[in-house]
Amino acid sequence: MSNATFELAATSSDVLPVIAAFVGGLFVAGLLVWAVQLGMKVMDQELPHPRPEEQPRLPEAGPVREMREMREPDEVPVPVEGRERLTPYELHASGTRRGKDQGRKRWLPGSSGSFGSGGIGHV
Repeated sequence: MSNATFELAATSSDVLPVIAAFVGGLFVAGLLVWAVQLGMKVMDQELPHPRPEEQPRLPEAGPVREMREMREPDEVPVPVEGRERLTPYELHASGTRRGKDQGRKRWLPGSSGSFGSGGIGHV
């Protein structure tokens, strides 16, 4: 075998991975083009975006502010004798009454502030 035959064999084995990488790149690019076309088709089927005049506006009086108030807990009703438990429709929303004391509860000086923090607690 001559030197030229070995060079031809070496170059053909070097070209095969390059061709495979090029074909793989074309395949990935084709998938990306397909995904973009699919996304555009899905967007065409969606509702149109609202126009500027359809956008929500602030009320005439300005933005609505948060209102805080202290609520009183409601007592859980006592079940009727002979029954094991209350059913959900026998209960109602808790905290439905406005509290008499609207002062916000604060931590007491010297208290731990949370469970298990190692403080001396309320004395």
